[in-house]
Amino acid sequence: MTERKTVIDLASFQSHLTVDDYKAIGADYAIIKTTESTNYVNPYIRSLIDRSAGGGIKGFAFYHFGRFHNDAQAVAEANYFIANSKAQANVQPGTLMILDAEISNMPTSSVIAFLNTVRNAGYHPGFYTYKYLLPNFNLEVIHPNMDMFWLAAYPLANGKAAGKNPDFNYFPSANYVDMWQHTDNLLGYNVDGSITLTDNAINLFNPSEAPKPEPNKPIEQETPAITTELPSNHWVDDMGDRWFAEKGTFVTGTAINLRWGAKTNSALIATLPANSEVKYDAWSRHDGYVWLRQPRPNNQYGYLVCRDANNNQPFGTFK
Repeated sequence: MTERKTVIDLASFQSHLTVDDYKAIGADYAIIKTTESTNYVNPYIRSLIDRSAGGGIKGFAFYHFGRFHNDAQAVAEANYFIANSKAQANVQPGTLMILDAEISNMPTSSVIAFLNTVRNAGYHPGFYTYKYLLPNFNLEVIHPNMDMFWLAAYPLANGKAAGKNPDFNYFPSANYVDMWQHTDNLLGYNVDGSITLTDNAINLFNPSEAPKPEPNKPIEQETPAITTELPSNHWVDDMGDRWFAEKGTFVTGTAINLRWGAKTNSALIATLPANSEVKYDAWSRHDGYVWLRQPRPNNQYGYLVCRDANNNQPFGTFK
């Protein structure tokens, strides 16, 4: 009998989950949202991986929310997915990389173009959609181009917490299903929960072993980098960088990139022109720069460099 494993999928909506939350959920594997279209990168990829790994997740896959309507767009989105998965999570060849297909007017040919781009880059392509959307696709034609089929079907409006053992009265009767997403509220944590149905699904997670926390690097139990209250006058974030609370205003002396993370390869929010005023609430000295943290709506933050950490040369002025 095929062993069944619990799988959760994680996006920015789950960035608040702690290591203890993941331990309580007790899932085996996680699928992390990396990208959407060609203009969004999940800013919480690293912390989602680190905390879930600390909470017992044994293997990872990654997914992209598709927005394409033709083959050329599909290829562009696949390449964007691959590039950012490498940059943000050091995703290695052989990893399961999944297309989330849940918009209207997405051609079957374009789905295949996306999957083949992923496969040709050395990854295992997966296909995800909802049972009610299956008539929009030619599954028989898609099947040879995917290594795993993940299908969602559950009462969308019930809002109730579901356990790890799904109600098979809702099982989606379709061909080739390797994994079934059976709830959007696993154990009351507002996280999507799935169950593996085939050995193929389990085997595809095994090459993507959970990253281990860096030596002597504590796993943060709280979310200091994404909360509105500063825990103290200084703290260490999920990336191992130390931050100090300080409120002020920085005026850019030249064009400076504002990013979703305090790394030079973090996703870009905007390029601020010279003389832009940025209110900040914390600073950190790492990776050759002094960084500032800008509070933004919805409990999020932007980050920008304000000076060269080697010679202390500022890139603007402070008010």
